[in-house]
Amino acid sequence: MRDFILASVLTASALFARHADAVAANPLPKPANITWGDSGCFSFAAVTLEAPHHEVLQDAFDRVTKTITKLKWIPAATEAPVRAFDPFPTPTGAASKRKHRRQYGSGNCTASITKVKIHIANTHAELQHNVDESYELQVAPGTDFIDISAQTVYGALHALTTLQQIVINDGSGRLIIEQPVSIKDKPLYPVRGVMIDTGRNYISKSKILEQIDGMSLSKLNVLHWHLVDSQSWPVEIAAYPDMTEDAYSPNEVFSQDTLKEIVSYAAARGVRIIPEIDMPGHASSGWKQIDESILTCTDSWWSNDVWAAHTAVEPNPGQLDILNNKTYEVTAKVYKEMTSIFPDNWFHIGGDELFLNCNNFSSLAVEFFKSGKSMGDLYQYWVDRAIPNFRAQANKTFVMWEDVKLSTAVAATGEVPKNIVLQAWNNGLTHISNLTAQGYRVIVSSSDFVYLDCGFGGWVSNDPRYNLQINPNATDGSPNFNWGGGGGSWCAPYKTWQRIYDYDFTFNLTDTQKGLIQGAIAPLWSEQVDDVVISQKMWPRAAALAELVWSGNRDANGKKRTTELTQRILNFREYLVANGVGASPLMPKRGGKSRAQQPDQESANPSWVNIVDGKVESSLAAANKKNVGGEVQQTTDKTLIESRKSVHVCRLRFLDLGRIITPFTVGPPASLRQGDINTVTDIESQRPIDITTQSFCLGTENVASEALPAPAPSPRSESSLVSANIGGGMP
Repeated sequence: MRDFILASVLTASALFARHADAVAANPLPKPANITWGDSGCFSFAAVTLEAPHHEVLQDAFDRVTKTITKLKWIPAATEAPVRAFDPFPTPTGAASKRKHRRQYGSGNCTASITKVKIHIANTHAELQHNVDESYELQVAPGTDFIDISAQTVYGALHALTTLQQIVINDGSGRLIIEQPVSIKDKPLYPVRGVMIDTGRNYISKSKILEQIDGMSLSKLNVLHWHLVDSQSWPVEIAAYPDMTEDAYSPNEVFSQDTLKEIVSYAAARGVRIIPEIDMPGHASSGWKQIDESILTCTDSWWSNDVWAAHTAVEPNPGQLDILNNKTYEVTAKVYKEMTSIFPDNWFHIGGDELFLNCNNFSSLAVEFFKSGKSMGDLYQYWVDRAIPNFRAQANKTFVMWEDVKLSTAVAATGEVPKNIVLQAWNNGLTHISNLTAQGYRVIVSSSDFVYLDCGFGGWVSNDPRYNLQINPNATDGSPNFNWGGGGGSWCAPYKTWQRIYDYDFTFNLTDTQKGLIQGAIAPLWSEQVDDVVISQKMWPRAAALAELVWSGNRDANGKKRTTELTQRILNFREYLVANGVGASPLMPKRGGKSRAQQPDQESANPSWVNIVDGKVESSLAAANKKNVGGEVQQTTDKTLIESRKSVHVCRLRFLDLGRIITPFTVGPPASLRQGDINTVTDIESQRPIDITTQSFCLGTENVASEALPAPAPSPRSESSLVSANIGGGMP
């Protein structure tokens, strides 16, 4: 039933159409406008740069050309024509097939690319909000150069990123651009990013740089860095060096030099870093090393049976004491020091998840409340005093979480300046509409669509809700905590790439409201994230957001192009991995797509060879032949085999990646075990090829046994394993 529903949904969609000679390159995010020609391919080898002198540009060109040459990338998943199926089973039961061969160029290339010419209108533009990131890239028929034009260096960086994805290996090791191409591209939104959290669990410099690499490849341009939280303070502050006593260890501290190195690395790849020091909530570690009097409720029990009695949303509890004068002296110094390290004109000052009951541990707040004031009045006091205090140190554009305006329990009761950018994280479209209707600029981070940490269950220990052996709703089947519910994840379920990509966050907004949307950031909170899993949880789902905010999720006719994205994001996942970003798989490499999306077997060139008593027949021509009982047949290497002879037989299925695959030598079948990686040798080239066995073949079989038909595997990069099935059919 599950497969039927999936197939029905996808085949009922308006699937994209690509003709038989379509190119294999499929850059992500999809450019706003890309047009391919048909006059033939261009070889791409040693190329030089002709461009204005600019260190960032030269370094990017060197980096991109080195990657192209090193990877020799073969697209790992490509678009194919939609297959047609009879509505009901027929006597043959076979799908109609369209002969389609994947195109890696069009034979011998008639032109060679020797130069990349880049024209930049303004080489002095800074990497700040609303910098122009548009570019044009042209490869004209018969030319020997790539022509790139951009308003700024950062548009040129995006052009080079696109170039990196359209230069591919034709299958023989030759690098090509498949056809002439014209690209006119620019992003829909100026804020396109992800958020990392180093306060809950430490994330090393190398892993942060890995995320920046993924961002650069997918044209994400904002890293929102939630630096600290109540659990730990891993950031060196010269004014208050004791704050890092609350880091998890001396090895889990970011020195100011390290912070600057990360900022520089990101800027060289067109990525802004917006730092966040969350205030006045989520405050305990670090601050208490300065003066515990500026904090409240740090020694309270955070959780109570009654939600209103909580002092925090999670352990550890703690908030800055809003009415303590020293709070403003300390926060001003910390803020000023951070602005000297992070050059971005935007700075995030937090402001989420304040709790009334936490302030009941402050004698100053208790007196405030006794005078008839509310928690909203207390929050307004913070806004009125903290914002001008920060501006006096460094005049930045401030970003705050939506709570300051929309929290039903604690929202500020007075005026919140309209020049503050608000980050919407609750109640999806409703809160986006509410904030933009009030005239606020908004960053979309809706937890029900783009929170990347959702769906992994609860993390607080000693939770008795898990200790349940029998489903209390077994009779009616309704979901509950352990059966069909969130299982302790407050924002469950897991947000798949399709959920992210399908988010129409401007739905039902007026044009004026739409103009206030700055873009979107996908947060990855780190209660259950560290170096080991950050890349898996971030990628490639963040790439779905990248395309959503770069060129949108609809085609020229206004129809959702989620199906079209499927092959693009599958290919991009493999590309991320090839570039050192540990992205998670999205589905089985074969079989996860709707049947309407499966390439025909002819298009992928699958072949079978026989392994007879440990020897591989020496020609593809011998594959798939019928062995009729009693017949003696001759293979192309003159080996006589009798079809009814009992021998050890395996069938080895592999994919022709555009090169001629000739005889292999391989160990005896008994050496092939499920999940093993076995190396066989191409006798012609003497190159080793790794094969992952999907099933094992042991014992005695009849040589006449036929392999069952199987869908073709997706093509791989030469750096990936060649797909293989061992045995008489699919495992």
